[in-house]
Amino acid sequence: MDTLFRCCAGLDVHKDTVVACARRLDGAGKVHKEVRTFGTMTCQLLALSDWLADFGVTHVAMELTGVYCKPVFHVLEGRFQVLLVNAYHIKQVPGRKTDVKDCDWIAQLLQHGLLKASFIPPAPIRELRDLTRQRAQLAGEKGQVANRVQKVLEDANIKLGSVATDVLGESGRDIIRALIAGETDPDKLAELARKRLRAKIPSLRLALHGRVTPHHRFLLQLHRDHLESIERLMDRLGERIGELMASYGEVAERLAEIPGVGPQAAEVVVAELGTDMTAFPTDARLTSWAGICPGNNESAGKHRSGRTPKGNRWLKRVLVQAAWGAAHSKDTYLAAQYRRLAARRGRKRALVAVAHSLLVIIHHMLKEGTTFQELGADYLDQLSSERLTRQLERRLESLGHTVTLKPAGGPAPGEPEA
Repeated sequence: MDTLFRCCAGLDVHKDTVVACARRLDGAGKVHKEVRTFGTMTCQLLALSDWLADFGVTHVAMELTGVYCKPVFHVLEGRFQVLLVNAYHIKQVPGRKTDVKDCDWIAQLLQHGLLKASFIPPAPIRELRDLTRQRAQLAGEKGQVANRVQKVLEDANIKLGSVATDVLGESGRDIIRALIAGETDPDKLAELARKRLRAKIPSLRLALHGRVTPHHRFLLQLHRDHLESIERLMDRLGERIGELMASYGEVAERLAEIPGVGPQAAEVVVAELGTDMTAFPTDARLTSWAGICPGNNESAGKHRSGRTPKGNRWLKRVLVQAAWGAAHSKDTYLAAQYRRLAARRGRKRALVAVAHSLLVIIHHMLKEGTTFQELGADYLDQLSSERLTRQLERRLESLGHTVTLKPAGGPAPGEPEA
């Protein structure tokens, strides 16, 4: 195999150790190899960096192993060309499962140019990504707390969730606050309802007649405090994200013009992709990286699976949520696409298809610096108007009608022209 890099290194990163293998090819074609083990303290990682530089290393590769590889990457980033490689792409051959052989194998693959670097955005985007992901995790935790509140209410036979759509809405929180304070009269509790929920006061009186004990009040107070602390943290994250997004405000505004993509979704897109599409020259590359395209598993002419591959779960989740919003928008191309696909492929597949279309749109907008252009709800019909006409004609004939078509603004077939 051809040698792409004359002097490179492979790292096998763990929590407390980093095993490094440096390989150098001399003028005679002989490989000189040296393996050392370093700790993961900052001073030890700096010693690793100095050793690699003294050896003459120019390129370094290591597996993308969650948080453990980040400190190593940060120390080496400005000094070497660092490749973070998907561990799935470095399949071990039999007999190579030791730390020393792992780093040696990585170094060999790197030297022959057989490794592909994972997408690593610039530092400001990485910081923004940490914040948006933390906000998403807190949102999930908030949902768990809401479920715990619902379980406590059900245990006390308070059927608030059977009447109110949102137990933790303004009315629900006032009622829970009154329950914690010791109020048990269903009439007084029902009168705390606000806005549209006041139309359900008779049902609320029945639902709020339960058996609330001091134990239930303690748990409700505990969960309410937890919920409020999560909301305060989310507010702080939102403020910080807003500060970092100030540099990308124009991009976020353009993305928010897409149906289904709100301000928070635009923030997540920028945080996960950045604004430079150099790493994704085509929209197919981007959709494959995000895991929002059909899978491709074929052998001997047989297609084994078409399920979507694994990808960026944070981006995939927000795209599917945006696709749901776009699917229920009015007079839009994306809504028409969803309805057409859902009728014959099911709603879940249709949602993934709309999410794929959203990511394709986002790629072109970021790469070309363009704004969103709505195609219209009838765009798909106009592409195949003749075929659609024949289908509708056959449909009417199957129902027992005789169909005679007349072009708009022209005479019917067989009539003389005016």
